[in-house]
Amino acid sequence: MDKAATARMPRVLTIAGSDCSGGAGIQADLKTMTAHRAYGMSVVTALTAQNTTGVSAIMTAEPAFVTAQLAAVFEDIPPQAAKIGMTANAEIIAAIAAGLTKYHAPNVVLDPVMAAESGARLIDPAAIEALRELLLPLADIITPNLPEAEILSGLTIKTPDEMRKAAQKLAEQTPAAVLIKGGHLTGEASDLLLWQGREYWFTAPRVANPNSHGTGCTLSSAIACRLAEGKTPAEACRLAKEYLTDALLAGLDLGRGKGPLNHCCRL
Repeated sequence: MDKAATARMPRVLTIAGSDCSGGAGIQADLKTMTAHRAYGMSVVTALTAQNTTGVSAIMTAEPAFVTAQLAAVFEDIPPQAAKIGMTANAEIIAAIAAGLTKYHAPNVVLDPVMAAESGARLIDPAAIEALRELLLPLADIITPNLPEAEILSGLTIKTPDEMRKAAQKLAEQTPAAVLIKGGHLTGEASDLLLWQGREYWFTAPRVANPNSHGTGCTLSSAIACRLAEGKTPAEACRLAKEYLTDALLAGLDLGRGKGPLNHCCRL
């Protein structure tokens, strides 16, 4: 690859937890970035011992080490977009917020991860308020699923109209575009983006694939890649959903539980 091509390669950072089985977290993020021909970098917030059947152990990083990782990345290869996933606790959230502010991080995609696909809690309950106060103001797009949107908005979401009300409520808390993922509703898989006061609905047929481990990580990373390319939030979300649908349709079947996606489906 020549220098001109290298200069055009989007640089994207993931700030998240590690999934040793490769289906979610840092590993899913980096696979997604590679599939988008982006240069992926990572700041690890936690190590998890998990696989397709669940999470058996979590070890969080020291906040000072998160700060050191952020400095190492931003002071040498500044990313053009950053995705935030598992944040674990309030101290790590504070370290992330300080780093993003110090380095004026662009195109921040916040996936407010609160639980694994298996149901295991991935964030300290006390950290939810820190996430609301420190990270929501710094985000350019937030991508909660329905349970996460219910926690952040305080509303019950069972219908598309309730998704709309929750998006409007979240938009009062953050300057970010709000993408609420509707995968937990019945019927078609419809996501709602509220950006600059305008609604965008992204609808796709529901894929009959029980292996959906890491879908949220994958979608938010794909959005970050597209933002790094210069796409608008609406275009980035549309293209990311198309990629996610393809990764589900590829029908990868690994593990004894809810397996991972095929991140390499387009390669």
